[in-house]
Amino acid sequence: MKKKVVVNDRMQRGYKYEITEPAGKNFDPAFKPDLSPKEMLQLGVFGGVYMRDCTREFPKLWFARSKFAPPKIKEHLAGLNYFKVNASQSLSIWRKKGWIYREDPRGWFQWYCRYYMGRRLPEEDQRQIKRWKAIRRHIAQIKKHCPSTSLRTSRNQKWCRPTQRQALLHWAYDSRKM
Repeated sequence: MKKKVVVNDRMQRGYKYEITEPAGKNFDPAFKPDLSPKEMLQLGVFGGVYMRDCTREFPKLWFARSKFAPPKIKEHLAGLNYFKVNASQSLSIWRKKGWIYREDPRGWFQWYCRYYMGRRLPEEDQRQIKRWKAIRRHIAQIKKHCPSTSLRTSRNQKWCRPTQRQALLHWAYDSRKM
């Protein structure tokens, strides 16, 4: 079962890790994401510029219908996101806040992709799962400010608080269903 992966992309050269679990299986019982990395990429996350150079590391199927900006575009394109808003902070802010782990220089989503594929780093996995749980506070805010009993139509209801909903998509919560 163990498989070695060697990463050579724009942000990592020669980084090696080991796959010890089957893809999409044997997650920590406290970690139950609604969306797979493939589903997230197909919905539209991170403005279409995140991980475009990582397609050799992960299954081609993940990227077949992903919403990526054209190669020449360097800036985040909010229109490619599911909710058509920018819900991201810059990598420099992530670094300042101490959210970046040296093995995953692109942040939580890179960690999640590798975790999904079967890489396990117990200490880092616990840290990232704790961060994932903390994002749930946005679910409570959406439920408070976008009550399903409001006079809005169900179509408009889905678009209530789009920035928070987009942020939740970034963390594998399916905010389209809230």
